[in-house]
Amino acid sequence: MSADIVPLRPRTAEPSLAPLLALTASGMNAVNAIILDRMQSEIPLIPALAGHLIAGGGKRMRPMLTVAGAELCEYHGSRHHLLAASVEFIHTATLLHDDVVDGSDMRRGRDTANIVFGNPATVLVGDFLFTRAFELMVEDGSLKVLKILSKASSVIAEGEVDQLTAARRIETSEEHYLQIIGAKTAALFAAATRIAAVVAERPEADELALDAYGRNLGVAFQLVDDAIDYDSESLEMGKGKGDDFREGKMTLPVILAYARGNAEERQFWQDAIAGFRNSDDDLAEAVRLIAKYDTVSATRDRARHFAQRAIDAIAGFPAGPARSAMAEAAEFAVSRRF
Repeated sequence: MSADIVPLRPRTAEPSLAPLLALTASGMNAVNAIILDRMQSEIPLIPALAGHLIAGGGKRMRPMLTVAGAELCEYHGSRHHLLAASVEFIHTATLLHDDVVDGSDMRRGRDTANIVFGNPATVLVGDFLFTRAFELMVEDGSLKVLKILSKASSVIAEGEVDQLTAARRIETSEEHYLQIIGAKTAALFAAATRIAAVVAERPEADELALDAYGRNLGVAFQLVDDAIDYDSESLEMGKGKGDDFREGKMTLPVILAYARGNAEERQFWQDAIAGFRNSDDDLAEAVRLIAKYDTVSATRDRARHFAQRAIDAIAGFPAGPARSAMAEAAEFAVSRRF
């Protein structure tokens, strides 16, 4: 990546999700109703476990982007509501599976489903939500939408496996890291936004523009998530501070701190990522080194680059509330602290 960071456009106030929330409020009400309806089952454990995560908060950025994209494309139907719910089910399924793989015990400020219900039930309900997502796609009836979302699901799984194999490998490069988050996070952002143009029957150029918006926003969003793990208190994040550190994940703040460190500091990172140094004192040392080399700020700088690319991707759409709200959402993705 170029070292030149393109600055976001200056604002007179802190960027907020409020415009996007207002833009999508009506559509998201419809989406949420579908989510609540379609997560039901005659097996009581399924809605109980799914509801534990789905009702536990979260920004619901991905389905919101489907709704916002439909507004940007001036689509006035309702197909995108089913598809936005499908997107959220895909995302929720991946979160349930991730928490089992990572052995996580907190998400969105609550005990994870695997802690409350156990690993086997969490994996199986994640599978149930994946099948529900594809039922909704089939119900929509568009092979093009099915191709986009099924491809995204495949790419997400590949990204998660890639991240798993890269864990505890200190030699992971920034390029490889960006490849991982481009798959495990950005692919669903891109698909969620692109399908809005498909249902609106817009030209392929508009599809690709929305795909680029979502993909770059997804990368920016994940970069900031990874920065937050070394930059905020656990109550702000809704997860335990230092989870990435203890799991040996090579995220950009660590990659940059390792690259910039002296021999002694690099040895610390080698031992820590290998799993030999994961105490609270070791986490404090990791945070100190990351602060010393200011790699959280460097990570946010890279996120700004991708956020600006997201904004630029939709510049060809008519100016108005939808484009403005989506642009500000990209700015918010970089400035947020949680």
